[in-house]
Amino acid sequence: MTGPNDRLVDEFLLWLRVERRLSPNTVLAYRNDLRHLARFAGERPFAALAPGDLDAFLSWLHRRGLSFRSMQRAASAVRSAFRHWVEAGRLERDAAENLVAPRALAGLPKYLSAEEVERLLAAPDDTPLGLRDRAMLETLYATGLRVSELVGLRFRDLSPPRGSTPGYLTVTGKGDRTRIVPYGPTAQEWIERWLRHGRPRLLDRSSRSGALFVTRRGRGMTRQRFFQIVRRWGASAGIPRPFSPHVLRHSFATHLLERGADLRALQQMLGHASITTTQIYTHVNQARLRQVIDLHHPRGGGTR
Repeated sequence: MTGPNDRLVDEFLLWLRVERRLSPNTVLAYRNDLRHLARFAGERPFAALAPGDLDAFLSWLHRRGLSFRSMQRAASAVRSAFRHWVEAGRLERDAAENLVAPRALAGLPKYLSAEEVERLLAAPDDTPLGLRDRAMLETLYATGLRVSELVGLRFRDLSPPRGSTPGYLTVTGKGDRTRIVPYGPTAQEWIERWLRHGRPRLLDRSSRSGALFVTRRGRGMTRQRFFQIVRRWGASAGIPRPFSPHVLRHSFATHLLERGADLRALQQMLGHASITTTQIYTHVNQARLRQVIDLHHPRGGGTR
């Protein structure tokens, strides 16, 4: 090994053996993973790699046939190596800090069909609580928010559409990162109905709750309560399997990707630190296409 990347790898492996006292097999696994990275980088020094390059490295491993388990191990090795190089003063920045490998296909996110989503959204009634539930479900499906982000919305986080500017929410997600998430006219319609005909009837004169969605007592919604609400309306809509609010987030992402959404835009809306996390939805799409081919193609082995 003679290049700058090779010297960095050698120094890191020596640190693992001497300071961390890892087993020879573990050190060998780190060595193989970092050699993959060196091969991917080519003439580029590790110091020049950006987070997007490391995301592309994991995709490169997947195209070369590595399993998801191997990709997760490689991501862990790269994160450890970059963290060590930064702490040792060998690199100025840690490009691998948020590097995450996708989970195995067996753990693909569950999602509802478009028809099931429509039945779910139509299930709530026109009572104040029903208007709240419909507005929350519409907002969740329109934005793909995490449940904690949805129930944590404050009234001040809502920016209604103005002229040609669409409505958007200011969302605080994981790591206290703030992002702007747009929402469409259908969600806007139901949010307006809730604010006009539902929310005022649940707040008494003494209540000063700043929460966008409140309970019958005028307090902020909890994750646990909204979980129960989703279960209730899912059963009412005739969806045979129980599901969590997170399934609507998965449905949002899957349906957008099926209709040609850009992966980077989806990453921003979902609030993923790494696009590798977002790429799991491409595997959902591929798995669904595989099922369609198996069922309907004359050579697919299924019946029509």
